Amino acid sequence: MKTLCMALCILTAAAGAAAETTEIQTEDVARFYRLYDATGGHPTAAQLQRDYLDAGTDGLRTFAKARRTTAERIAEAIAAQPQLYIDARRCADALPQVKPRLAQALAKLQAIYPAAKLPPVTIAVGRGKPVGIGSPASGLQIGLEALCGVRYFDANVEDRFVHVIAHEYVHVQQPREMADATDPTVLEASLMEGGAEFIAELISGGVTYAQHAKVTRGREAEIETAFAADMDKRDLSAWLYNGTMDKAGDLGYWVGYRICKSYYRNATDKQAAVRDILELRDARAFLTRSGWRPGVKF
Repeated sequence: MKTLCMALCILTAAAGAAAETTEIQTEDVARFYRLYDATGGHPTAAQLQRDYLDAGTDGLRTFAKARRTTAERIAEAIAAQPQLYIDARRCADALPQVKPRLAQALAKLQAIYPAAKLPPVTIAVGRGKPVGIGSPASGLQIGLEALCGVRYFDANVEDRFVHVIAHEYVHVQQPREMADATDPTVLEASLMEGGAEFIAELISGGVTYAQHAKVTRGREAEIETAFAADMDKRDLSAWLYNGTMDKAGDLGYWVGYRICKSYYRNATDKQAAVRDILELRDARAFLTRSGWRPGVKF
C-alpha cells in the first residue's frame, strides 16, 4: 500500500509539473488592443489584416482559418457590437488568476488520463464567435470577446475561463475522426461535447453550460425522450450549436454529459471509464454500456 501511495504521489507531482508548463498565449489580445486604442476603437479591415491577423501567432491564424474569421468580419462585428470589445478587455484582466487554476485542472487531467496532450492555448480576439476550438489536430484556441460576452456561462469570469478551457482541452484528447467529424449523428456529436463537459467537471469543478442544470430541472425525461427519437439524425440544429449570446440552447451537450455521467457512475474501474469516454469511437456501443435511459436519476 505504501508503495502504491508513493507511486500515485509521484504520478500526480509529474502531472502537476507538466501542467504548470502549459502555455497560455495572450500576445494576440495585446496586439489587438494596441491597434484598437491607436484607432480610437474603430480599426479598419485593412488595419486589422495588416497589424493584427498578418502579424499574429500561429494559433491566431489557425483560429481564423477554422471559423472563417476575416478582417472584414471582425471590423463588422466591432461596428455592430462595440460594447462586446470594451467588456472583453476587462474580462481579460482575470487571466493571471486563471493560469494557476488551469494548471491544477490539467494536473488532474493527467492524473486520470496519463496520455493527455497539453498544447498551448491561444487567447485571441475574433468576430464574436466561436467561444473556443479544441481539436486533436489543431490544438486549442479561445475567442476572448465571445467567451466574455455569453450571458449564460458562469457569472464568475475566472471560473468561466477555467471551465471553458478545460472543456476544450478534453476535445484535444478525443479521436480525430470523432472530434473533427464533418457529418456526425446527433448522438456522436452530443457524446463528444457531453464527454468534454463531464471530464471538464471532473478536473475543474464545473461545466461550460452552467445554466443547463436550471433550465432542464424537472424536464429530464421529456427532453431525453425527444433526444432519443433524434439521436441517429445528422441534422444537429435541434440539439447542438444553436445557442446565441443570450440563449443557452445546445441541449445535446447536456444529454451527452448525462450519458457519460451514467457510464462513469456504473463503471467499476473509473480510470478505464475516463479512457473510454475520451477515446470513444462507437457511440451506439457506448450508449448501450452506459446504462442511460431518458430521465435517469443520479
